[in-house]
Amino acid sequence: MLKKLKIDRFVIAILITVLIAYFFPQLGSKNSPVPLDRIGSLGISFIFFFYGLSLSTEAIKKGLRNWKLHVLVQSSTFLLFPLIILAFYPIFKGGSNEILWLAFLFMAALPSTVSSSVVMVSIAKGNLPAAIFNASISGILGILFTPLWILPFAKPFLEGTSVSFDFTNIYLQLITEIVVPLILGLALRKFWNAWAIRNKKRLDLFDKAVILLIIYKSFVHSFEDNIFTSVQLNQMVIMLALVVILFFFMYHLIQALGRLLKFNHADNITNTFCGTKKSLVHGTVFSEALFGGSALIGILLLPLMIYHAVQILIISIYATKMGVESREMPEN
Repeated sequence: MLKKLKIDRFVIAILITVLIAYFFPQLGSKNSPVPLDRIGSLGISFIFFFYGLSLSTEAIKKGLRNWKLHVLVQSSTFLLFPLIILAFYPIFKGGSNEILWLAFLFMAALPSTVSSSVVMVSIAKGNLPAAIFNASISGILGILFTPLWILPFAKPFLEGTSVSFDFTNIYLQLITEIVVPLILGLALRKFWNAWAIRNKKRLDLFDKAVILLIIYKSFVHSFEDNIFTSVQLNQMVIMLALVVILFFFMYHLIQALGRLLKFNHADNITNTFCGTKKSLVHGTVFSEALFGGSALIGILLLPLMIYHAVQILIISIYATKMGVESREMPEN
């Protein structure tokens, strides 16, 4: 099983990007002649345009029938996850670690992943149409719910920056940068869906390139403003431990809720895999759209980047094991 497990190259690329931001910040600095902000914004719009082109109408139609599964997955993603982090707010409120708590809340309020959730469910022999449906819908719902969770708690940290706390302006930016390209992609799906499917690997590379660009720019700004001087090594170790604990807690909780609702084996695989995932793509996109004028983006992405690596590693192991077990199970 472990021999089949490959190191996620995107995780390595992220680490290399952070190092480049530290040692070679010139292109991403505030005085750089290269308009990385504008390039990143256009990249975000293209990500959601291609996302709209790639959506499968048939998978969404099939997925709509299994409403209990969808309700639990989306409730786990946008309600249960943030509420668990919110329960610890009184402990961190007003303290030196409140910004790290905010980073965990940001991670908890994000949508589920799209491609990796679908791939892992497929490997584990789960309900694939339901996985495609939930992963797709999660990204759309996140446009509404993620800002509602994070902005009220982020305001004290972003005073004096160019970040607006007018929800009208915030959602207007999200609509123009994300929703409009998404709708345009959906409208043109009839003509370009086949092209998007044929070029899926290239589009995935484009998505990752945009994400790496945003991570580079965000960490350059964070290093310039000495944001990470407040994060000590022991805090990083504790953060890693908390991310692992949070993942396993959510994994077993969501799995138990699926059993309580009497999901079959395939449905509970989809429920658990989709309900525990958090999207690094949406995290970097939303952080840029919401807090593009702040140097805090780097620190806000720290738990998410750790969680991304943890979820890829652990879910890969689980998916491979479940896939073998599913092949050995007698058919009904």
